[in-house]
Amino acid sequence: MINFLKYRYVCFAVSSIFLLSGVAAYFYHGGLQYSVDFTGGTQVLLKCDKSVGSEQIKNALADNGWADSVVLEFGNNEVAVRVKEFSHDAQGLAQKIQIGLNQTLQMNAEILEANAVGAGVGGSLRASSLFALLFCLLVMLGYIAWRSWSVAFGVGAVVALLHDALATLALFAILQKEISPIVVSGLIALLGYSINDTIVIFSRIKENFGKIHGSSADKIVDVSINQTLRRTMLTSFSTLLTVAALFFLGGESLHTWSLVLLFGIVVGTYSSVYIASPVMLALRR
Repeated sequence: MINFLKYRYVCFAVSSIFLLSGVAAYFYHGGLQYSVDFTGGTQVLLKCDKSVGSEQIKNALADNGWADSVVLEFGNNEVAVRVKEFSHDAQGLAQKIQIGLNQTLQMNAEILEANAVGAGVGGSLRASSLFALLFCLLVMLGYIAWRSWSVAFGVGAVVALLHDALATLALFAILQKEISPIVVSGLIALLGYSINDTIVIFSRIKENFGKIHGSSADKIVDVSINQTLRRTMLTSFSTLLTVAALFFLGGESLHTWSLVLLFGIVVGTYSSVYIASPVMLALRR
């Protein structure tokens, strides 16, 4: 039997170092990088007459005065270009982008669609996304506390979920990846996956608290984690295979979303064992 709780303080230290690294990256880079959907800007969908890589388009946009742009590649040589410049005349700005790319990359790109997002709309969307995450955490806290008749179980699970969300944001701060609505949807999916694993472990712990007598709470928790370990590993591994396929083969449009889930599956499994259970034990005592 593996003595998981023996390493709880080492894991607390590892989590703390990683989260502090994310905080340091946040202040070093001047905050998180938000997409056009959150900050406001203009998005243009173009159809190119030849295959052009996203890095080439980014460099061409930077040369024409649109630095920190986002480029998403689709099939049939279609690309979505997002710049942080906002204009009420989205079509006019799109034509400037089109001319700049055509001249720099020696191609003939056709404008399929142009949309502008105001800063106010982006700020509202960012606040709504934050509210959605907090609402998920509160609902899960209430559900687990009601299901297990113990606030300790509920708080332990929510602390683990908060750890997963903050660890993912720390990763994006370190890697300087953009936060977009796709990332928020991935975070919510990650929270759902992580809480499922935590509930399975907590259900077995609660059952063993009633069945096993004469053993310490730490021993009962270790026994429960070992009893659910096979199920946890099989579920995590099979899900990882699918998400890894999306990450490596899904293209630019799915890359960020699959990165959130890929990292989240690993950190969610880790937090169910080394964050949720120790916090629950500490509160139960």
